[in-house]
Amino acid sequence: MDVLQAHLVRARASGGVFARSVAQPPWGLRLPGTIQLAVHAVIQGRLWLWLDDPRSPLELAPGDLALVRGGPDHFIAHKPNAPCLPPEQFQARHADDERASAHGANVFLCGAYVLSGDVGRGLLEALPPILSLSAAADDPLHDVIGLLSSELAASAPGQQTVLDRLLDVLLVLAIRACFQRSEHAPRWYQASADPRLGPALSAMHADPARPWTVPELAAVSGLSRAAFARIFQLALGEAPMQYLTEWRMTLARDHLRAGELTLAQIGARTGYASPYAFAAAFRRHHGVPPGQWRHKEMTSPGEPTMR
Repeated sequence: MDVLQAHLVRARASGGVFARSVAQPPWGLRLPGTIQLAVHAVIQGRLWLWLDDPRSPLELAPGDLALVRGGPDHFIAHKPNAPCLPPEQFQARHADDERASAHGANVFLCGAYVLSGDVGRGLLEALPPILSLSAAADDPLHDVIGLLSSELAASAPGQQTVLDRLLDVLLVLAIRACFQRSEHAPRWYQASADPRLGPALSAMHADPARPWTVPELAAVSGLSRAAFARIFQLALGEAPMQYLTEWRMTLARDHLRAGELTLAQIGARTGYASPYAFAAAFRRHHGVPPGQWRHKEMTSPGEPTMR
């Protein structure tokens, strides 16, 4: 299992909010920063996107895609610094625009990708605040945007499932394109492409329950123990066992939130020989035992989303 897949397989869309909008200028839309990951794709016309400062807008043309990470509110409009309405008022104001003449209208897809758990948050944190991509006609992103637009224009059974899976594909393609730009790629992604480290990283993510040792991981990568440990530390900023423990704890937190497994089962899936060993490791890492952590998470209010 490659490292990106290990993150994505646990970060699938579920009930993502998505819509196809047609708006005659003047128009502007304000979207709240509570949205984990907003997605905008331009079908027709040009629009502008900005965060807090309208003096530094990003222009988007037909075929362009933008992903906006949660944080501050963000704005899209037919021109920079245009007045922007919240989603409900925007929809009411432009409800009749699709039935009017399409000449001069902006057509765009706008939505929210809902991720859950620490694995999903880890992916979001690896993205820049705004990721802008241009999809050429032969780019798979172009095809996915077209499929999303067609699906949203129809009303067929199972539409939400289709939208969720298309959003999954859209996110994978966008993240892959983003990380191929070295200035945006997180350390773990860059290291996974290094033939000296990639095999060991893939092995850890494929079988986190295995009682790995540094010599075993070094052998997977075809290096001596000392060389492997040194290269790993330089590339990822932490020792191999520290990286493995962090990943195991990330998986453990997601399992605890899901509430479907016992503590013993979670411990076994994350590489601990007994519930006691798992509880001790979790407590060292988080300051509280896993059962107490789970109870607190289940009784705390969830993250707000655009619903």
